[in-house]
Amino acid sequence: MNRTKAFRILFISFIFTTILWGQNSISQPDVKTATTINSDVVSTIKERYPVAPFKDTLFYIHNKIGAFTPEKRARAIEDRIRQIYSDPLFEADSLKIAPADISLDVVYKENFVILSITTTDASIEKMDAEALAKKRKAIIATAIQNEKSSNAPLIWLKRIGLEALFVGCIVLLLYAINVAFKRFMFYLMKNDERFFKGVLLNNYHVLTPRNQLFFTLKLIKTLRLVFYGLVFYLSIPLLFSVFPSTEGYATKLMYWILKPAKYFVSSFLAYLPNLFSILVIFLVFRYLVKILRFFVIEIQKGKIQINGFYSDWAQPTFNIIRVLLYAFMLVIIFPYLPGSDSPIFKGVTVFVGVLFSIGSSNAIANMVAGLVITYMRPFKTGDFIKIGEVSGEVIEKTALVIRLRTTKMEDVTIPNATVLSSSSINFSSNTDKNTSGLVIHSTVTIGYDCPWREVHKALLEAASRTELIEKDPIPFVLQTSLDDFYVSYQINAFTKSPKKQPIIYSSLHQNIQDCFNEAGIEIMSPHYKALRDGNQSTIPEAYLTEHYKPTSFGVTIEDKKQQTE
Repeated sequence: MNRTKAFRILFISFIFTTILWGQNSISQPDVKTATTINSDVVSTIKERYPVAPFKDTLFYIHNKIGAFTPEKRARAIEDRIRQIYSDPLFEADSLKIAPADISLDVVYKENFVILSITTTDASIEKMDAEALAKKRKAIIATAIQNEKSSNAPLIWLKRIGLEALFVGCIVLLLYAINVAFKRFMFYLMKNDERFFKGVLLNNYHVLTPRNQLFFTLKLIKTLRLVFYGLVFYLSIPLLFSVFPSTEGYATKLMYWILKPAKYFVSSFLAYLPNLFSILVIFLVFRYLVKILRFFVIEIQKGKIQINGFYSDWAQPTFNIIRVLLYAFMLVIIFPYLPGSDSPIFKGVTVFVGVLFSIGSSNAIANMVAGLVITYMRPFKTGDFIKIGEVSGEVIEKTALVIRLRTTKMEDVTIPNATVLSSSSINFSSNTDKNTSGLVIHSTVTIGYDCPWREVHKALLEAASRTELIEKDPIPFVLQTSLDDFYVSYQINAFTKSPKKQPIIYSSLHQNIQDCFNEAGIEIMSPHYKALRDGNQSTIPEAYLTEHYKPTSFGVTIEDKKQQTE
């Protein structure tokens, strides 16, 4: 509210300052530079200077008289006309034409010379000296009479009244704008649940309804200030046009407004052919991309098949072609852009290109690696793979990186250049319906004292009890090594659930323990077993018989006497 009062006080003060200025000042002519006249009038005359004692230019002075230059002549004539204007008893009949030695003079009250007309002046205007003198005398008389009539007290009262009317209308307009904006803001606040739902992006509130209302009100208040400024700016020429002393400023202000507007409109109209060409080029490429997208969708659905071209190549190939097409479109459109031939535009383009090439070397390397990986097809989204020391499901493939989600629900981001330069293992590539599946395996070491057939039987039984292991093909056992104290047995089984390997391995190991305990086979180091001296078996008691007793060392004592006999 305080801002509104301050604005009104400032505006009213400005208006009354304008009125007082208009009452107490005599309009001054614009300071104008010399202008050039047409060469076909008088070839020797190069400059002319306006005579404008009040507001409008009355006539021009082209030549000098003796040492009196055209500019000095024009300024002197202006001063003399203003002196005559200040005479309250001025009469047009007091202006006379008097002959002199080399000129005809326009005089006031017989002895006050206003200007002199020479033969050179007459020849420039293509008139005789007497006719030119009469013409300029009439112009001076009319200008003084008009200026006096425009500054009469009754006229000033009318102007002040008109100024007050304009001020009242402007104040009412500002008040109406303020009331309209306030009512609109109150309406929005009252119906905020109806108009503001917030902005959601991937289930995230980018902009809450409350913040949306807050920013909308701020925007409306800013728009109200813009309207205030627009009304204020447009009202200044109207207010200045009331008084003759400020009318010139009104013209200037309107010129400042209209000149950019005219330039914008003329430039826009001149640019319409190029704009139409750009629109046609854009539409051609746009529909070409749509046609390509149709074929891509059909290839992805399997309705269109191309020998040697996989369906998962369709989208990345389309992306590459689309980028190339749009780049080619920009090359074609570039000459039609406004200012494309200017050195500044070219310099900025080169600078952006150099900046992009310097700052995006790693990004370009990753993009190229991403293209190579796409057409190598080592894996696809949803596969369970291992890259370096990281194992996980491929959840996203982009132009720059690949994201894996490990079995511990950790999302790992790996640059495409790193993927291309390192080896990768795909656990999912052979787990579809037409293949046997992924082979999982685990190794146990058993001593030589345990028959290998019993070990094989226990391992196969453990595999058959494990969930997510295929029954066909059946599991098998490999004896991978014969070491000094034990034999290495490797159980191999097929599964089509590579993403659940940790669960499968855990269940398999549990079943191996159960099956070996049921068969009475100890999973332990034979180094320890060779030195067993009566310790309890490592097999859980639930699997031991009722008559089990720990084994012990056997000691036999022989009679030496009997041995000697």
